[in-house]
Amino acid sequence: MKILFLNLPYKFNISRASRWPEKTKSGTLYYPYWLAYCVGVCKEKGIEVNLIDCITRNFTLDDTLNAISSYGPDYIVCETTTPTCSYDYITINEIKNKFPNIKIICGGTHPTILPEEVLNKCKGIDIVVRQEYDFTVPEIIQAGNGHIVDDNHLKDIEGISYRTSEGSIVHNIDRPLVDLDKLPWVSKVYEEFLNYDDYAYAFAQKPMIQIISSRGCPNKCNFCSYPSTMGGRLYRLRSVDDLVDEIEYILKEIPEIKEIFIEDDTFTVNKKRIMDFCDEIIKRNLKPVWSCNTRVDLDYETMAKMKQAGCRLLVCGYESGNQEVLDKTKKGITLEQSRNFAKAAHKLDIKVFGCFMIGLTGDNLETINQTYEFAKEVYPDMCFFQQAVPFPGTEFYNWAKNNGYLITEDYSKWLNEDGYLNCLVDYPYASPKEIEKIRDNLMSKYYFSFAYIFKTFIANLTWEELKRNVRGGSQYISFRIKKTLHKSNNE
Repeated sequence: MKILFLNLPYKFNISRASRWPEKTKSGTLYYPYWLAYCVGVCKEKGIEVNLIDCITRNFTLDDTLNAISSYGPDYIVCETTTPTCSYDYITINEIKNKFPNIKIICGGTHPTILPEEVLNKCKGIDIVVRQEYDFTVPEIIQAGNGHIVDDNHLKDIEGISYRTSEGSIVHNIDRPLVDLDKLPWVSKVYEEFLNYDDYAYAFAQKPMIQIISSRGCPNKCNFCSYPSTMGGRLYRLRSVDDLVDEIEYILKEIPEIKEIFIEDDTFTVNKKRIMDFCDEIIKRNLKPVWSCNTRVDLDYETMAKMKQAGCRLLVCGYESGNQEVLDKTKKGITLEQSRNFAKAAHKLDIKVFGCFMIGLTGDNLETINQTYEFAKEVYPDMCFFQQAVPFPGTEFYNWAKNNGYLITEDYSKWLNEDGYLNCLVDYPYASPKEIEKIRDNLMSKYYFSFAYIFKTFIANLTWEELKRNVRGGSQYISFRIKKTLHKSNNE
């Protein structure tokens, strides 16, 4: 049995593995890491696999069909997301029409939360794999004992929803979440199937690599989709030795990698484990450059140890400059923690990418302005102002829908014609267009201020930091110019 893992083609560069799937901005493009981890598990179980990233190869649908024909798989595994699903369904159905005997397995955030809807709307999908599917996919393949699986093979496999030969839909019980030390190193999968130069973060040195050290998030932010879909709220960890072993492998075997990004929902939940991780890095005399997602409750002592162990940048969600809004979104942080976090990072010379949202539960025009003023106060090296998006499965989605604020459940309208996420909530205090205008103005005011430009391009930048900022900045400026021209042409 042969499996072809496909990061499906799209009409522009998009990161389906991102928590924010939309057209690439500032050069950011994620590895298809959920697919890649599953590829590694299948390889370890002796299954013949291939992984093709149609996005980085600029594949058209015809290119994709030719690649499928050339490889001749028995199964195709792909992912879809809420913003991309309408387009992905067309692609999947075209694949099924051309290759009716290939079983198509689909996972990701959207199928996890809406498996019946996905199977009903996309007849080309045979099986949905819900949540983490690393071990679900090989179990499906092996259940057939060398043959394509049928209904009888599937009835006892946990974590799947599927269409029977009679056309009915069956939902099996959920699968227990993965023991992460059983996962192979994803860096080896990238090494075999992908090109490191194809992927980048705007805030990371290039080439970079994404790995995970934990899954699940115990925090309860009401707008975050991953804990509600893929990883759950049960926080699970790789052992420190296994994680540092992979980092050591990357440093020795893939020396061209300049930065390792630890793509956990929140890397710093367990402070003792972080200290142990850093101590192990230092004990082995390794010199990685790495970055991670964190929360602003990170204390100075832990942050200092992370800096000593090679941490260059922290990505954090400040979200709002109003405490009541933070409380209503169940963020679980205080403004004072955010201030202390910013001061500690500045003192230790750790870069900060700060995320801010507008249109959160409890927001209004005054609190949005407070958020901007707070952003200027904590002054991250890079920041992101974005409208809150009601992803299915989140409390924010339910809040927007129940209050009559959700403007559409037609997922084909989630992305605008330029490929960026629309504002999907019509607030009592601002229309979707007004929210988008506010968002764009906040980004411009922050990034094009003299103080920010001086800080970024003049004050003590290394050559690597200068290259990264010029690359990201030029791409963002190009994005804004195109958007302004497009707006002018439509007026």
